[in-house]
Amino acid sequence: MKILLLGEYSNVHATLADGLRQLGHEVVVASNGDFWKDYPRDIDLARDTSRRWSGLRLLAKLMRHLPRMRGYDIVQLINPMFLELKAQRILPVYRYLRRHNRRVVLGAFGMDHYWVSTCSAPTPPFKYSDFNIGTQQRHNIEAETERHDWIGTPKERLNKLIAADADAIVAGLYEYHRCYQPAFPEKTTYIPLPIKRETSREEREESNTSTDCKACPRQTRISALPKASPLHIFIGIQRTRHAYKGTDVMEHVAVQLLQEHPTLFRLVKAENVPFAEYQRLMDGSDILLDQLYSYSPSMNTLLAMQKGLVCVGGGEEEIYDLLGEPALRPVVNVEPTADSVRQALLHLITHPDEVQRRKAESIAFVAKHHDHLRVAQQYAELYQKLLIDN
Repeated sequence: MKILLLGEYSNVHATLADGLRQLGHEVVVASNGDFWKDYPRDIDLARDTSRRWSGLRLLAKLMRHLPRMRGYDIVQLINPMFLELKAQRILPVYRYLRRHNRRVVLGAFGMDHYWVSTCSAPTPPFKYSDFNIGTQQRHNIEAETERHDWIGTPKERLNKLIAADADAIVAGLYEYHRCYQPAFPEKTTYIPLPIKRETSREEREESNTSTDCKACPRQTRISALPKASPLHIFIGIQRTRHAYKGTDVMEHVAVQLLQEHPTLFRLVKAENVPFAEYQRLMDGSDILLDQLYSYSPSMNTLLAMQKGLVCVGGGEEEIYDLLGEPALRPVVNVEPTADSVRQALLHLITHPDEVQRRKAESIAFVAKHHDHLRVAQQYAELYQKLLIDN
């Protein structure tokens, strides 16, 4: 198949493209690299906001590349806002893509109208999310900004139009699947996020002692002996989304515990650093604090888990049910409160054997459900079905 992946979130499309190419498909990724993260792409659609008339410059760039976006079997959009343009300007681009390609797939991988509106409803289906705690709405600046952007706006209209018109909708997280499935039950599909395999630090360590992880593949079993050195707890911080993602709560708890137990762990912070530096800091860590208000692990969390880190964050039973996973429970699931985070962290830093066991489960879980070749095969099967059925 000839496939165009348009737009990028957290390396999803670049990773998926690698898997699809290994399966023999012709794939082109066109994106802005997800802003400063600068993920790889074949067609650069970044907007240079440091220059005047950046929108017009991007439109001119897009016009030059549009002829290369024709004749594909599948065009997959990362989001309704798949370009750094106003919704009104994106609509004619979408219609062009629809007209000159066989099938269009809408991705549900992040912020959009269905996510914002579902979580902002009077009785949301989630106990908590980026926008609600129970029936109470969250009113931090980021949440209010997203509501303002996606409800009763051109973005909402664009999202609804593309969702209704697309041949399929693919959700990368349980939460996004839950938001789209009621409105589009026949064409909404959940496919796990793709993570490219790499050797973890723990797998490189030689040991004659392994964890008692019956569900873990043999090659993922790691030493159950407590580390001689303190544990390293890692937290990535974007100050502009600190309260929105819950890293403010997690950071505060970790700092308090460090004052109380300075010999048991070290706290590693990565604040708005380049992706390569972010990964380097993560590589030397044991525990990740991430996604306080999430039900399921995201790309960042899964990347850490496949390196052997233990995630403290979102891991509700719904995600395991959706995956059909009967045994592995690698994520230390916490409620979105400081007390819940504190109890979970305190237990881990005082039970290093538990950390080692969960490390093995983390690696096994990602290998089983998120291996990028396995995920790419699921996408290829969906694409083939679309081409045959329509």
